[in-house]
Amino acid sequence: MAALTLPAIGGLERHVRRQAGTSTFELAVRGARCANCIAKIEAGVQAIPGVVKGRLNLSTGKLAVEWRDDAVAPQTVIDRLRALGYEAYPFEAASVADDTAREGRFLLRCLAVAGFTTVFVMGLTDAVWYGGTDLDAALRSTFFVLAAIVSVPLTLYAGQPFFVSAWRSLSKRATNMDVPIAAAILLSLGLSLYQTAIGGAHTYYDAGAMLVFLLLIGRYLDFRLRDRARGAARHLAAMQSALVRRLKPGGDLETVAAREVAAGDRVLLAAGERAPVDGTLEDASEADISLVTGESAPVKVAKGEVLRAGSVIIGRPTVLAATAAATDSLVADLARLLEAGQQARNLYVRLADRAARAYVPVVATLSLLVFLIWIANGAALPSALTVAITVLIVTCPCALGLAVPAVQIVATGRLFGRGLFVKSGDALERLAQIDMAVFDKTGTLTFGVPVLRNGSEIPPDVLEAAARLARASRHPLARALAAAAGEGPVALGVREVAGSGLEVGALRLGSAAWCGAAEDGQISELWFRNGASPPVRFTFEDALRPDAAQAVRALRQRRIDVEMLSGDRRDPAEAIARAAAITSWRAGVGPTEKAAHMNALRGVGHRALMVGDGLNDAGALALAHVSVAPGTAADASQLAADMVLRGDSLMPLVEAVDIARQARVLVLENFALAALYNAVAVPLAATGRVTPLLAAALMASSSLLVTLNALRLTWWRR
Repeated sequence: MAALTLPAIGGLERHVRRQAGTSTFELAVRGARCANCIAKIEAGVQAIPGVVKGRLNLSTGKLAVEWRDDAVAPQTVIDRLRALGYEAYPFEAASVADDTAREGRFLLRCLAVAGFTTVFVMGLTDAVWYGGTDLDAALRSTFFVLAAIVSVPLTLYAGQPFFVSAWRSLSKRATNMDVPIAAAILLSLGLSLYQTAIGGAHTYYDAGAMLVFLLLIGRYLDFRLRDRARGAARHLAAMQSALVRRLKPGGDLETVAAREVAAGDRVLLAAGERAPVDGTLEDASEADISLVTGESAPVKVAKGEVLRAGSVIIGRPTVLAATAAATDSLVADLARLLEAGQQARNLYVRLADRAARAYVPVVATLSLLVFLIWIANGAALPSALTVAITVLIVTCPCALGLAVPAVQIVATGRLFGRGLFVKSGDALERLAQIDMAVFDKTGTLTFGVPVLRNGSEIPPDVLEAAARLARASRHPLARALAAAAGEGPVALGVREVAGSGLEVGALRLGSAAWCGAAEDGQISELWFRNGASPPVRFTFEDALRPDAAQAVRALRQRRIDVEMLSGDRRDPAEAIARAAAITSWRAGVGPTEKAAHMNALRGVGHRALMVGDGLNDAGALALAHVSVAPGTAADASQLAADMVLRGDSLMPLVEAVDIARQARVLVLENFALAALYNAVAVPLAATGRVTPLLAAALMASSSLLVTLNALRLTWWRR
């Protein structure tokens, strides 16, 4: 992989943020892969004198380091990370995204090269085995030389992910799973070259290439699943970088990035525009705040009332007087919540990581011990080395490396067919452990869009007349009315009065006051008036998903407690909770309160599933043990969630729990099969009864065995 070019030391200073006696430096870290990496990096950085805190977000690769005053030079932190075996450079979202894309392309190239090498070299060496005694030594040697010319450089190229990782680990006097892998590859190639040079009857070029190919499959699948979970914080950062129109003191407009807006600035917001920062309105308007608070209906925002960042103006244009900078807005707070949640989730130690901890030292020790025993018993160095390499090959963690990805791919494929897209590689492991499910209301238990409730009470001709006006507007309630009436003509020459309604001729559609009806404070309604005729009221509701109650009952049957947290008002929240058979619920819960609640559940030992769709749910989704967002959810929520649910049904969530629990059983079975394989194969290899070629075949068969076991998940039915 290409080396990183770091800025000069003086250039690092511009990436340091200083405030109130502390300095913060954000770094992108390359090479961190698991909870062990997080612990090692954070402990190493916090050991630097003067450092107050160091937190690594594995999903984004961002390390935030905080120190007192100017106690630490930025280069000191980078040097410490290099000493720990990791590359680092100042964090910039765009460069990190490019770096991640390059890593994915590099892994894919390595996988393609390894696949080609395996097929090509096996074709050459198979000719030797099929030829048997009829193949003369010169022709056999030619085949081996051709195999060496092709396989050695290509296998070394394809094995770079393992070699680089192993070297970094060994250079710091540590080991990881890539150490025995790299050793097995290099030793099998070295032994093959030796056999080729002396005119031996056997070489093992195909074993090394096959080993790299099988392991890269698992490595690339793991990378792809991890990469799906990295976009939420970047999306929120993009929201803060959106362009807005700021009013200069003289009244002229200038276009600036949202992050440049400071407290006291005035921003012009037209209908359909999203508030970039928190602020107060200089004129009354209407806003859609569903993504921010979960409020299911548009709200009227009075002059001087606070509007939170992320809200969308749907009434008359207005001016927002910023009360905080973009870095102190609700969106920025949610970005920080997301990062905290991802940090907590990254500390989860996956089954494969736990297995690797015990595996690596055992394999390395066993191979060395076999080599020493053969030497002590008078064996020649080539013979002892061949047996030791055979042990390394036969114990190489192909089965262990595929045990988890094989099950994950089968499980995620099955769930995709059921309408559930799994983004995070370890999400199924965490889903199998849940004991509680927390649902948002708007857009989660409900559809999240208003639906005409009293359509059957409205005369068809009145409904159609009102719909002609409604089709000319993009107001949520007008769209709901038009949807209820179905396709049809739109009225021409419609005039829209911001904050009031629509008008053409003697027809009016809009608020109660606009149509001459008595105000009753309800926002989920429209009124229609045709000249002197009495006004007609259209009422709307956010309908419950048809199988919500069924899904809640099914989760309880699986010993999973269910509760609802909603940012909506008490009355609609209570009605939905009752209809969904949820007895534990809370209304008026803001984004930070939702996140705090998920943290509290974690603190008392609960492993909770969070299902939510709004921007206000993003922090809670990241802090949950595992999370799901509907396909209609805000982009930030979909990116923060481990899974995305397509369609209108909630029952796929129940099936996901069942599949996750079954997948966990299959993963444990795969580990048991890998252990059983080693228990049989290692004694045979250690006693010299297995050649490296047969070891490679056994290794491949163990990988096939765990893959076939994973496929049992497609046969299983609840």
